[in-house]
Amino acid sequence: MGLRYAFYTGCSAKGVAPELYNSTKLVAEKLGMELIELEAATCCGAGAVQEKDEFLALTINARNLALAEEVDADLLTICNTCTMMLRETKFKLDNDPELKEAVNEVLKEAGLEYKGTSEITHFLWEVIDGVGIDNLKAMVVRPLEEFNIAPFYGCHIIRPPYLIGYEDPDNPKSLEMVIEAVGGKPVDHEAKLACCGFHSFWSAEDKVTLKLTAMDAQSAKKEQADFMVTPCPLCHTQLDAMQEEAEQKIGVKLGIPILHLPQMIGLALGFKPKELGLDKHVISTEEIIRKVA
Repeated sequence: MGLRYAFYTGCSAKGVAPELYNSTKLVAEKLGMELIELEAATCCGAGAVQEKDEFLALTINARNLALAEEVDADLLTICNTCTMMLRETKFKLDNDPELKEAVNEVLKEAGLEYKGTSEITHFLWEVIDGVGIDNLKAMVVRPLEEFNIAPFYGCHIIRPPYLIGYEDPDNPKSLEMVIEAVGGKPVDHEAKLACCGFHSFWSAEDKVTLKLTAMDAQSAKKEQADFMVTPCPLCHTQLDAMQEEAEQKIGVKLGIPILHLPQMIGLALGFKPKELGLDKHVISTEEIIRKVA
């Protein structure tokens, strides 16, 4: 069936930062990926629902997966946390027949059934395994050769290994592979596997979150990166929208632009920065825009 996916947008990329959703759609089409948007899907819970009511969280995500099964396609996300929450649901239901039966009793009221036939994958992985690195290289019309690009994986696309398992969680290479494929220079830095702080924002804003955000951006700046790229809209939102407050926390000017993965790929494929929403960012992307103009 080719590169055909049930597209789970998640909340952040469509509601908080719609430029990430729009750029994903543009880039996916250019790459030959057919995205069947699951318009009736709901939030994955992002860990908050799971903490309050695990059965409810399993049920809402089983419903999301059942919607993907209805269109007979694997579910594709563009968010690390959505990936982990959905894969956790699949893992638990596929390994506990009684739990699966209990969840399906609830889903029956909506005329749905979770069967376990759809896999959960991420846009990053499908660029590598679906589109293919060589094919991506061949599509590049505007190599990003003058950019030093700092990869930022975030937590949930590499850990925990028993749920994710795509690559070595201590030494992942997928982002670097894509950066090199679009002509950029990957910048190794201390915080590339760190937490952005998003999930602790409301409970520990002053004590933890802003310091994490500052540490991540400072790590990339220290290695003279032109911008950071992340496969997660939650990481993007935290590192972009909260970076100025993080600067105040440590008393250091940072100003590191944050791109979501499809935005970086889109620049190399020839899309204009405005088409990709780079003008919507909190941290200025003017220098990136100037160089690719």
